[in-house]
Amino acid sequence: MAVPAVDEQVREIAAYPGRPPVRVRRGRAAPFGWWPAICVALVALIDRIEYNLLAGALPAIQREFGFDDGAAGAIATAGAIAAVLLLLPAGRLADTGRRTWTVAAVVAVWALLTLGTGLAGSYAMLFGVRVLLGAAGQLYNPPASSLLGDLYPGPSRARAYGLERAAYFAGLPIGVIAGGALAKAYDWRTGFFLVAIPGAVIALLMLTVREPVRGIGDRLSSWYADPATPAPAAGEPAPAAGSATVPRQAVPAGAPGATGLSGLAAQVRELWRIRTLRSVVSGLSILFFGLGGLFFWMPSFYQREFGLDEAASAAVGGGAGLVGILAGIGLGSWLGDRGHGRRPGWRVRLGGWSLLFGTVALAGAVAVGPFVPQVVCFGLANVGFAGAIANLTAANADVVEASRRGLGFAVLQSVITLGGALGPWLIGEASDATGSLRLAYAVVIVPLVVGSLIVLRAWRGYDADAAAALSPHTSD
Repeated sequence: MAVPAVDEQVREIAAYPGRPPVRVRRGRAAPFGWWPAICVALVALIDRIEYNLLAGALPAIQREFGFDDGAAGAIATAGAIAAVLLLLPAGRLADTGRRTWTVAAVVAVWALLTLGTGLAGSYAMLFGVRVLLGAAGQLYNPPASSLLGDLYPGPSRARAYGLERAAYFAGLPIGVIAGGALAKAYDWRTGFFLVAIPGAVIALLMLTVREPVRGIGDRLSSWYADPATPAPAAGEPAPAAGSATVPRQAVPAGAPGATGLSGLAAQVRELWRIRTLRSVVSGLSILFFGLGGLFFWMPSFYQREFGLDEAASAAVGGGAGLVGILAGIGLGSWLGDRGHGRRPGWRVRLGGWSLLFGTVALAGAVAVGPFVPQVVCFGLANVGFAGAIANLTAANADVVEASRRGLGFAVLQSVITLGGALGPWLIGEASDATGSLRLAYAVVIVPLVVGSLIVLRAWRGYDADAAAALSPHTSD
């Protein structure tokens, strides 16, 4: 009797603790489906829509409460600082706890807090509620990013992270447009009451995502790259859901695996030794500094420079940003995955050049006076920035091993959150000092050039850092 041939391209994978194995074909971009990435993208989308309702409705809010541009920018900055204080503990939790539950809980709390903005009766109350929301809104990122790293192997990571980033940045202009339109048609408070509803629904959707075995994405990446590398077999014991990978040797006090504040600090120092991580964090923090200021003040810019009303200014700024972001994410993530593993340091090189392209286009948007060319330059700036974000976020996942990926993304999110928060405040202060938002925008150009150069210098070390992150899984 003939023995059936064994298909070496298909394996039974122990992907979810306590559940039957899953059949995976070698090279498949989404071996466990795209639903988890969609759910994470929805979380990012609704978070940014809510956050940017404030920017769209800001002129109406300033009229009601009577505060200046510096005080307006301080709202975003204070919320981001609160988030930074909580992100590192959240990253440690992402490496030890059940990530799907954590994300769902964060979104549920955020949905409840959103109602407080609509109920604010003074600047002080508005400021306090937005600080709490700023802290809560960013805490989903470390566990969600860690999940994507496990569920999507290296060759498809730019698309998985690109989907989340596309939703994140699409939420910026959508929030701006909705905030301006609702403020004009009804009242600025209306948008905040409405957006809490989809927030609660999305929290429930996150509970439908299964918690995967940690490191499964990296082991699949190794198998995809080299058929001789053993795939994770169905018979292998899987770690408990939410548990971090157990180090092969004992962990001394203060070492990267230790607990407590000293252990957390040691882990952060260890992560910071990764050259690619340092460059990605530095580049993205400067990029978010520019984007945070751009989107926060863009509706006010079009009102003051071109005499548009609230709804029209929000629609123009938000529409140009949305088109640019979606085009940049789509093109950048496709190119990033296409060249991954074929060209040295491809994701980092592509990210650096995309960031530089966006910076040049932004300089054009600041310098150009006529309305239509200015809008075109603004849209092109977003194309470049979005392409950089998709690839640099995927590169961040590639160079940090699975057991520390939550903390790695917490470090990234902490720094870029602070950078993004400083943008609105500094541009607001520059606007008060110069009397011109156009001149105030110029403050972000030089830092963006510096960020581009930092990223471009790091591409040579990317492949070695990515191989080091995979080594614990290739040796299993």
